[in-house]
Amino acid sequence: MRIKNSELILNPDGSIYHLNLKPENISNTIICVGDQDRVEKVTKHFDTIVFKTQKREFKTQTGTYKGKCITVISTGIGPDNIDIVLNELDALVNIDLKTRKPKETLTSLDIVRIGTSGSLQSNIPVDSFVLSTHGLDLNGMLHSYQIQSISDSKLEDAFIQQTNWSPLKARPIVVKNSKTLEKRFKSKQTCSGLTATAGGFYGPQGRVLRLPLQDENLNTKIDAFNFNGVCITNFEMETSAIYGLSKLLGHDALSLNAIIANRASGTFSENPKKIIEDLIDYTLERI
Repeated sequence: MRIKNSELILNPDGSIYHLNLKPENISNTIICVGDQDRVEKVTKHFDTIVFKTQKREFKTQTGTYKGKCITVISTGIGPDNIDIVLNELDALVNIDLKTRKPKETLTSLDIVRIGTSGSLQSNIPVDSFVLSTHGLDLNGMLHSYQIQSISDSKLEDAFIQQTNWSPLKARPIVVKNSKTLEKRFKSKQTCSGLTATAGGFYGPQGRVLRLPLQDENLNTKIDAFNFNGVCITNFEMETSAIYGLSKLLGHDALSLNAIIANRASGTFSENPKKIIEDLIDYTLERI
């Protein structure tokens, strides 16, 4: 069935609307970063750069690293932006943009996120790497899709019970990573655990400025959550959306975070730029 113009929006040059990309502009291996300025921090290591573009916060560069073609794209902040990036990346490889029909043979992308985050656990110190085994969606974006086949209801139920989660909020969703990519990136240099994805930076992550919180004790309960040894290691705003949409669309995804702060100990990295550079080096060597 042909996809309507209002659903699959293209620019006058035929590129996908938000990302400003055509199918030939990207690799099947994607590195996602939040900050557009971090794109060059990755691609400065490339042997060649063959394509560059930017539209709004979505900056893309494609090139080669040790002979492997890689695309680096900035997503901006939050699960709403991930909804745009993942759907449009999938459209580039799995929809014929001329006929507007899904392809009979589908392509699976490898999508690796390089992010920064704060640790919630005392045993995950600053200047470490967290590999997210699961994404915990606390924002509700994934509820717009049919998620029953990809969510972990037992973990979700345990989280709801242990945190006394308000029924007025969206039901939390837990999605696993790509085990294929986990095997490639896991090492003695990485810590593993569940990453919580909030829909905002202030209230949704328990920060108080002038507005009172719906549950002022929620962060304490999140820190203490444990289900069969699975703990919540860190808080950020993208991982669960990347995991959920990748699973639904048939892509492999993994989220890696450089820990620049530890909320349990109240410490902050003395050299956050270095730990981010170290994670970029680590990712490129294993990708």
